[in-house]
Amino acid sequence: MPHTRSAPQSRLSQEEEVRRQVVSFSFYRVLPEWRRLPRTEREEHRREAAEVLRRWALPGELKVLTYSTVGTRADAQMMLWRICYSLDCLQRMSADLLGTSLGGYVETSHAYLGMTKRSQYVISPSSHQHHAFRGAIVPGEFQYLFVFPLTKTREWYSQPWQERQRLIGEYVQAMEEYSRVRLHVMYSYGLSDQDYVIAVESNCPEDVLDMSQGLRETENNGYILNDTPVFSCVQTSAEEMLERLG
Repeated sequence: MPHTRSAPQSRLSQEEEVRRQVVSFSFYRVLPEWRRLPRTEREEHRREAAEVLRRWALPGELKVLTYSTVGTRADAQMMLWRICYSLDCLQRMSADLLGTSLGGYVETSHAYLGMTKRSQYVISPSSHQHHAFRGAIVPGEFQYLFVFPLTKTREWYSQPWQERQRLIGEYVQAMEEYSRVRLHVMYSYGLSDQDYVIAVESNCPEDVLDMSQGLRETENNGYILNDTPVFSCVQTSAEEMLERLG
C-alpha cells in the first residue's frame, strides 16, 4: 500500500455515523472577597448556583458533571464538564451561571473546548481504550478525572498515515495493562488553541500516574509539543462542589 498523509477513505466511509458532541471543561477560580461575605449570604449564593446547574441538566441535550479542584490547583477551585450538541446551548448555560450572585465572584481561569469524532486510526475492538476512538463519550463513571490540552508537533502531521498508525498502535498498547483507566479524546482543531483535549477517568490515581509515566517512554511522545497544564479533579455533587469553596 502506498504511503499517504491521510487515512484510507474506504475505511472511513464504512464507519457508522456518530452524532458529534460538543465538550467543554471550564475551570473557575473564586475571588477571596467571596469568602469574606457572611455565611448566610454565601449559602444563598451556593443555593442559587446549584439551582442553575440542576435546571441545565437536560437529558439528551446537555449533561453537566461537577468537580472540585480545591487543594489540587492553585488557580481553580471547581470545574464543570459539559457535553452537549451545540455551542449555543453551552453559551446560554454559561451566561445563566455567570449571571448568578456567585458569578460576580468567580473568574474562568481555564477553558478547553473540543468535539468528538471517530478516529482515523484503527484500534482493535478488544482494546480497553477502544471506546476513546469511537466518536462519542460516556463520561462520569469514575471518581477522579485528569484533564489536559495536547498539541502535536508539525513533524507529526508530515508523517505518512501508516507511520502515525504504527505509533498510535504502540501508544494504545502501552495503556493495555491499565484496565481501571478510561481515556477520552476530544478534537479542538479550529475551535480552540490546542489540537486535542484529553480526559482520563479512574478510581485509582496511582494507575493514571504509572500509565502516564510509561507513555512518556513511547515513540509517540516525541511528537508531543505540549501537554500541560494538567488538572486533577474530584467528582462531587453540585452542592458538595459549591460547599467545598468555603
